[in-house]
Amino acid sequence: MGLQKEGAAVKLHVRKDDLVEVIGGVDAGKRGKVLKVFSRQGRALVEGINFIHRHTRPNPRNQQGGIIEKEAPIPVSRLMLVDPQTQERTRIRRKRLEDGTSIRIAVKSGEQIPESS
Repeated sequence: MGLQKEGAAVKLHVRKDDLVEVIGGVDAGKRGKVLKVFSRQGRALVEGINFIHRHTRPNPRNQQGGIIEKEAPIPVSRLMLVDPQTQERTRIRRKRLEDGTSIRIAVKSGEQIPESS
């Protein structure tokens, strides 16, 4: 990922509980809520996106075993934030306020993105 050290955490454009749209790959066009962000790997776990099949053998937690379908992390470069006001996908811009805090602004609408959109 650019000039960053391998495995270093970077600030990403998506956060937990954001509504995002997939812009590339098999799931292109689908929308989902971000469940978890892995900033060191540059990936995010999105609800209902990028399903994998996990073959499990019977164990005390899962008596039957079998094939389990679950979500796998997807690269954040394939995700775009959905603007809460217009419901369109948008890029984000960061703005630093007088008190030193940083806020995210949707490029398309110019509106601030709430912390838990």
